[in-house]
Amino acid sequence: MAEAVLDASALIAFLRREPGAEKVADVLATSCISAVNLAETLGKMVEHGKPLEATCYQVERLRIEVIPFDDEQARIAASLWKQTRSVGMSLGDRACISLAMKMSLPAFTTEEAWEKANLGIKLLKIR
Repeated sequence: MAEAVLDASALIAFLRREPGAEKVADVLATSCISAVNLAETLGKMVEHGKPLEATCYQVERLRIEVIPFDDEQARIAASLWKQTRSVGMSLGDRACISLAMKMSLPAFTTEEAWEKANLGIKLLKIR
């Protein structure tokens, strides 16, 4: 059973060995990620020059539980739009938050703007 939700920014930090990667490493075995955030992670890694197949292999080896983005999460994400637009949250941000809300789990991220939105969930900034 998952104990934490990873935002794409947190998983990317781990994959690229950026500051905060060690905090992600500590929760990898008990974390999950939204399929939306996995797509964002894979896309960003490709943007940074990493081949897609190599990135997919690297992520698969981590055995992070990937949670499909369902209609309940879509409604939660949509309900957050008004509250989060002033801090510039993307659909990917809201997908992560909606999963954390649905599962009552903390969300790991690098995004500072999330704290400004006062979302009522535990946010753990990795740096």
